[in-house]
Amino acid sequence: MSGLRIVFMGTPDFAVPTLSALVGHGHEIVACYTRAPAPAGRGMALRPSPVHEAANRFSMPVLTPSTLKTDEAVAEFLGHQADVAIVVAYGMILPKAILDIPPLGCLNLHASLLPRWRGAAPIQRAIMAGDAETGVAVMKMAEGLDTGPVGMIEKLTIMPNLTAGEAHDRLAILGADLMIRAIAALSRGGLIFVEQSQEGVEYAKKLTNEECRIDWSKPASIIHNQVRGLSPFPGAFTMADFGKGPERLKILRTELMQRSGKAGTVMDEHLTVGCGESSVRLIDVQRAGSKPMSASEFLRGSTLSVGTVIG
Repeated sequence: MSGLRIVFMGTPDFAVPTLSALVGHGHEIVACYTRAPAPAGRGMALRPSPVHEAANRFSMPVLTPSTLKTDEAVAEFLGHQADVAIVVAYGMILPKAILDIPPLGCLNLHASLLPRWRGAAPIQRAIMAGDAETGVAVMKMAEGLDTGPVGMIEKLTIMPNLTAGEAHDRLAILGADLMIRAIAALSRGGLIFVEQSQEGVEYAKKLTNEECRIDWSKPASIIHNQVRGLSPFPGAFTMADFGKGPERLKILRTELMQRSGKAGTVMDEHLTVGCGESSVRLIDVQRAGSKPMSASEFLRGSTLSVGTVIG
């Protein structure tokens, strides 16, 4: 198969394996679109996106337009003479004028089993909802939010202790392989797109700080799913007093326990905490200004005595 001329559009770490795979399979990336460098770190210096950095390593032309809705942006996109556009977590809406340009269309790699979890945070939402499986889908883009017909999917079982970070990394690799197979089928006219069902549509809205705070009155299973769905970022949290007033404590990993206790109360020296139903044991935590650590490491420098109430 001869390589295709591709415009790649993506921004975060999740998109990098797909970009690398396309290059490795002999496709020509004629332009790489990504979000503009943004302030990051303690010094708030401008930092290029992960895709931008990867494109620089490959010596690709990089574009960071603030909008694609101008005549100039459309003309520039047309000038790439690409066969297809590949979009992976780009973070910007593509207007119809752009979608209509590539002869083979614009394909999006989306991290869910469409039509469930359209939108911004599909991996986190699937785990927080207690879904048994998730996956990646290659979709032909349309004007609606993740509404286009689907050409290929690959499923991933969500094991009981899988975190969003772990799922993210596995889906990024699965997605890269899926896109390579989809492009191969597309180039020979063998990629069949099927319209999404109108049933089972769920929207993965952006995460808010309010839903990151743990409500210990909820059942342990709900809290466990919340913790792993938000780990490692932005992180579920609770408030605890270590002797200098309440401070935020991120909970990054938990284990379901069968014991019962008063909601939000530390039940033993192993940091088992009571919930509305049953309990959870804290496995990995992070104090403000500190690095993530195991519960045993945490207890060497901090105290949460049995009977302490957190929340």
